[in-house]
Amino acid sequence: MIGVETLDEFVIRKQTEFPYARGDLSRLLRDIGLAAKIVNREVNKAGLVDILGSTGKTNVQGEEVKKLDVFANRRFIAALELGGQCRGVASEENKDFITFRDGVSKDADYVVALDPLDGSSNIDVNVSVGTIFSIYRRVTPSEGPVTAEDFLQKGRNQAAAGYIIYGSSTMLVYTTGYGVNGFTLDPSIGEFCLSHPDMKIPKTGKTYSVNQGNFLSFPEGVKQFIRHCKEIDKATDRPYSLRYIGSMVADIHRNLITGGIFLYPATTDAPNGKLRLLYECNPMSFIVEQAGGRATDGSRHIQDIEPRELHQRTPIFIGSELLVLKLEEFLREGAGS
Repeated sequence: MIGVETLDEFVIRKQTEFPYARGDLSRLLRDIGLAAKIVNREVNKAGLVDILGSTGKTNVQGEEVKKLDVFANRRFIAALELGGQCRGVASEENKDFITFRDGVSKDADYVVALDPLDGSSNIDVNVSVGTIFSIYRRVTPSEGPVTAEDFLQKGRNQAAAGYIIYGSSTMLVYTTGYGVNGFTLDPSIGEFCLSHPDMKIPKTGKTYSVNQGNFLSFPEGVKQFIRHCKEIDKATDRPYSLRYIGSMVADIHRNLITGGIFLYPATTDAPNGKLRLLYECNPMSFIVEQAGGRATDGSRHIQDIEPRELHQRTPIFIGSELLVLKLEEFLREGAGS
């Protein structure tokens, strides 16, 4: 194991990048890493224990709640509360944010927005799922209670963001605004080890990720872009390959490494888009842009959108810079036609 740097060692070494920090952000990231290990253990033995399938309930989004959604949500919230560096959590699974009021967390400077198990419908068929997290420094006084204002900040204000992908190997990828680094869980020592330093997304790619079953309800510009991707053009190495897993984490992780674009546009049934701004689109946009990519809603950078509510939705187009720019070009042309 000589020369291997663990997540704990890495975040401690990097905490000097934050002149206002007292090591709190570093400890918070390590708390998230600990919760990820616990969730990974349950994901890996899902078929052997009674955590597959639905609870029979729906969450605040109106979506079916899987048993593993509940488990992951509880694990991450418990780790953040016990760690003492987080004052409150906003989760996809909870209608309102949760405030930690005990002595351990009462003076914490950070809040976390969280999608505890992205793509959980894939669990029953043994396909990759993930966790997405976004960390904000509080804007209200630390001695006072957490308010919605602490969460409803633009993505540009994120102190850190990341995701964990539970796949053939388990990886934690995060950024604090100084590049993107990936860590792979080594089960033999139970530690996340630096495996993908200074990750960069290719400027372009040959893959597009979209739920093409909704094609007829997409905006005209999106339809034109998809047709463009499917056209034969040897000069630009088209057609591109359609690759859609149905887990935002898994689709964007692949594109981050190999190049590509992920599209989740507005539809006639969901005119405001479907994915959530605070705990899905903002953190993934922060990561991809730090890696040299681009993330917009078609006209604005995702991270420049002013959030109005915890579970606000938005369209998103995210990935390799040149592919996103090409998509935006089609959207402008579609709007003018």
